[in-house]
Parts: sequence; C-alpha cells; structure tokens
Amino acid sequence: MTRMLKESAGLLMFRRVGPSMEVLLAHPGGPFWRDKDEGAWTIPKGLLDGQETLEAACREFEEETGLQPHGPFIELGFITQKAGKIVHAWAWEGDADPATMTSNVVKTEWPKGSQKWITVPEVDRCEWFAPQDAKRKINSAQAELIDRLVDLLDG
Repeated sequence: MTRMLKESAGLLMFRRVGPSMEVLLAHPGGPFWRDKDEGAWTIPKGLLDGQETLEAACREFEEETGLQPHGPFIELGFITQKAGKIVHAWAWEGDADPATMTSNVVKTEWPKGSQKWITVPEVDRCEWFAPQDAKRKINSAQAELIDRLVDLLDG
C-alpha cells in the first residue's frame, strides 16, 4: 500500500513599511493550538482539490482571512514539511488590519479520541511580522518561503 502525500497551497501576503517589509501569518484556531506560539504560525493555506494550486491558494487565503487576494502573484515554489506534506506557495503585496480578518470554522474532535466534536475557527488570529520575527513564529519548514520572498524582493 502506498501512502498518499498531502499537498497544500497557500499565499504569503507582504507589505512594505518604509524601507522594510512585513509578512502576514495566521495562527491556527482551536484548543490544541491555544497556548502554542513559536513554530505554530503558518501562511494561510489549505489542501488541494485536484490539480489546481494557485486557485486553491487564493480560495484558502480568503476562507482563512476573509480577504480576497489579488495579483500579481510571485511564485515561491514549494517546501516539504516535517511530516511530508508539500506546500506550494505564492506571495502577493497587500495590506489589511488583522483585527478585521475573519476565518471560516471547522469541526474537530476534542479531546482527540473522545468522539466529542467542537466547532472552532480555522485561524484564530493573524498578525504582521518582520521577516526575522516571522521565521521564529512560523512552522520551521515554511521559513524558507520567507527567505525566498526576501531574496526575490532584494534581487
């Protein structure tokens, strides 16, 4: 039996603040993530439906932030997370107040194995970070996406 690798697609929104740049990260919702910070944040992303990638990235960004992304999009390639999930990513320049962002909700079993289901926001908050701070907050494999964006913008 072969194991199917999961693939996701997401967007890394950035904004210019004077001579520097910030990126928008999302913090997962629900009780499992409540007290986790460094290494827990992510780019807004979600599982692929079929073969589309950029379309899925845009759909997932909108579901998790309430914002409709618009191009131009900068391709950042893909990374492989520790558990083997492949994440395809693009960046786009935009600006928004994280306090106004809204996320879709998901049902999750909590506690795990209890057969009790709760409804939680998929993302409980978003925040702007300078690249170095973002790299400490984000899932370690996704930090490479921030480095790629910085290199492309500096290049």
